[in-house]
Amino acid sequence: MPDNTTEYSPDTDNGPLPASSGTGLAWNVADLPVPPDFNFRNALRIIGPGAIVLSMSIGLGEWVLGPLVVTQYGFTMLWVVTVAIILQLALNLEFVRYTVYTGEPVINGFLRLAPHPLFWGGIYILFSLFHAGWPAWAAASAAPLFAGFTGHLPGPGDESVMRWLGIMNLLICAAIVAFGGKVERTLEIVNWLMVLFVFGFLLFVCLLIVPAETWWAGVLGFFGLTPGFEFLLIPENVSWILIGGFAAFAGAGGMANLTVSNYMRDKGIGMGREVGYIPTLIGGRKVVVSPVGSVFPANETNMARWRVWWQYVRCDQVLVWAAGCFVGMFLNCILAAHVVPAGTELSGLAIGAFQAEYLAREGGELLGFVTLVNGFWILFGSQLVTIDMMARINTDLVWSMSGRVRRMAGNDIRRLYYCLLGAFVLWGCIAINLAQPRALVLISSNVAGFILVVSAIHILLLNHKALPRAVRSPWWARGLVGCTALFYGFFFVQNVLELLSR
Repeated sequence: MPDNTTEYSPDTDNGPLPASSGTGLAWNVADLPVPPDFNFRNALRIIGPGAIVLSMSIGLGEWVLGPLVVTQYGFTMLWVVTVAIILQLALNLEFVRYTVYTGEPVINGFLRLAPHPLFWGGIYILFSLFHAGWPAWAAASAAPLFAGFTGHLPGPGDESVMRWLGIMNLLICAAIVAFGGKVERTLEIVNWLMVLFVFGFLLFVCLLIVPAETWWAGVLGFFGLTPGFEFLLIPENVSWILIGGFAAFAGAGGMANLTVSNYMRDKGIGMGREVGYIPTLIGGRKVVVSPVGSVFPANETNMARWRVWWQYVRCDQVLVWAAGCFVGMFLNCILAAHVVPAGTELSGLAIGAFQAEYLAREGGELLGFVTLVNGFWILFGSQLVTIDMMARINTDLVWSMSGRVRRMAGNDIRRLYYCLLGAFVLWGCIAINLAQPRALVLISSNVAGFILVVSAIHILLLNHKALPRAVRSPWWARGLVGCTALFYGFFFVQNVLELLSR
């Protein structure tokens, strides 16, 4: 451990290393691990966290909320997607910057800020519960599963069956993350398969039935333009609660953005290799995960390694996550705009499967059935990531804050992770009875937007305080993170005003 009496200035590139940043245990000190040579083959092997979070983005954002917005307000509302993905990309990179430098998930870094680790730990545990504690993905994924077995969409009288299907989906998700060697790797494999299947299906169907003018209108919509090249940013009588949720889930949204850094740690990117990872219950081995990160001197050798690691980070976040979000939203929206009549109000139990009903009318029962499979796979994959996200975020927070918990767990982080996973599944089985899927979706997505406001401000403070100048992001990137707080703060205010007006 470094000497706690050492003075440190984050503005000094090659000065003494920090004893700690704010409150909490002092960082360990080590050289930055040597990255693999940057090439296409190694990039395919190393990238992966972006695919995990992309799976969650495609779920409620692209499959549900995107079509909801486009069918009600038209393509011009896709400018929200353009802004949201650019801003969330900047935010993700700022989160990951802290993790590559320290090895700690960024949410653990927030514990180092005033007033106290227990204060911010409690706040972010509540954030995770309000954002992902609602089993919206499991509830929505029950609709395509129900329709696939019965041959018709769920409606009044099917509530009980839908709830049991949603509970079954939760239990299967929990079982999947128990196997493998590393939880992060298990999620990578499942979600790469999901992403390839979903994108292949959407591209095939869109090429098959969507006319060229709808493709062109969708492209223009990302710039807020009509086919006549007129700007139409905010239609009349817009629902700010719907648009606020859409803005959050157009990317990852809330805690999902934060979890990118947890996956980077477990993947072993940068200093994450020095800290450890969460192993699986079956097939994994005990891994002693350090409750505190390690930092490196910002010398010439380490900075050369940093630049290579950062190339892998950019590939993962820009080429996989951000590009995947744009393509997924585009394909889902042009498909919905073509098959669903404009102005259709999509709600009720069948919110996760309405595309299949309209596609069956367009291309026959076989196409409708494959669409149900696609919809189920999208939403099921999102719930899988959400279950892990809930357990992972809270495990890393508690593991960092409490030495007593670490001792009770015998320094085996799996014991804490799977206890929290079981608690979340139990709560999900209760919460799925409290509201219909659309209400659960809007609650989760709007809470996610508020979390983006708080976490954007937090990461600007944390990285300015903790990172050497050589490792910090350029001024324009920090400016985009500041704009993220303003953008989602605007939607939060509008949501509050709309709720008060009701």
